[in-house]
Amino acid sequence: MTKLFEPLTLRGVTLPNRIAVSPMCQYTAEDGLANDWHLVHLGTRAVGGAGLVIAEATAVAPEGRISPQDLGIWSETHIASLARITAFIKSQGAVAGVQLAHAGRKASTHRPWSGSGAVPMAQGGWEPVAPSAIRFADDYPMPREMSTDDIAMIPTLFAEAAKRALAAGFELIELHAAHGYLLHQFLSPISNRRTDGYGGSFDNRIRLLLETIEAVRSVWPAQLPIIVRVSATDWAEAGEGGTAWDADQTVDLARRMAALGVDLVDVSSGGMLARAKIPVGPGYQVGFAERIKRETGMATGAVGMITEASQAAAVVDEGHADIVLLARELLRDPYWPLHAAEALGVSPRWPAQYLRAAPATAVAR
Repeated sequence: MTKLFEPLTLRGVTLPNRIAVSPMCQYTAEDGLANDWHLVHLGTRAVGGAGLVIAEATAVAPEGRISPQDLGIWSETHIASLARITAFIKSQGAVAGVQLAHAGRKASTHRPWSGSGAVPMAQGGWEPVAPSAIRFADDYPMPREMSTDDIAMIPTLFAEAAKRALAAGFELIELHAAHGYLLHQFLSPISNRRTDGYGGSFDNRIRLLLETIEAVRSVWPAQLPIIVRVSATDWAEAGEGGTAWDADQTVDLARRMAALGVDLVDVSSGGMLARAKIPVGPGYQVGFAERIKRETGMATGAVGMITEASQAAAVVDEGHADIVLLARELLRDPYWPLHAAEALGVSPRWPAQYLRAAPATAVAR
């Protein structure tokens, strides 16, 4: 029997299986408010059998949105629409998680099907903030370098967002410190050229992320898990954009995060350079998750071109990671976990409403 369909307990929360819905931006909110699209999108994946359903990058401040259509959780008005979604996810036996995020210099950009690059001020754009005044790409907005007062507000913004996430019924928080967004921007020397206590040395560059973890952990219940998504490497070639963030630093960071109460590291990569040369292929990031797990003892999640049931099972069964997070494959097939269970010889747990179409080995959820 594969461990892919065995429970995993993180603090006081038990995932019914090791398959998670990776956060995927839908670019469909208005003023940050979740709507019927988000309910159906996330709810369908819960119906489809995922053990953990993580809502997309949800901005802790209006200026932290990637696009004007991103989800938000910067005010009390966002709670009710999110609570409707978490209630449904839980009704299907899944755990509801949310990714708290701030886009930093990659904010105020068009959603993918509306264009590319910066959204002009006249069309609802805004001035992004970043550790240093370095734009991500030529067609991206020039960010304003953050003052020390600006930086001091970030842990508070995340902590206040965590309180709202709890009120909305989420049981797991993921802090987004990957893919070239704000917390990752402080980690990487490519985007962080500061000379104060938040730039330069490794300890200085990780300071804001650690302060943010501490702030969130202080308000998030002790029985509920916090996970962090990281980019294990910037995939920068020697001399490109200055010294980069890499796997060695990620391992060291993971140890520091564990000491502050982080329960799992969601291991991705890239996002810092617009034209990084990434050796994309099936499971191309799994090795990073395996290394962090092996060298730190932390639980890890693997993500990136995991598409086949046997492939996902091998990641968990061979000890490379504790969970797999699927994104595009779950867009193609929201019921992938049910189909994977059948393919792997596990009795799938189907919604009672759908049992008439289920395989003979299925049992009611």
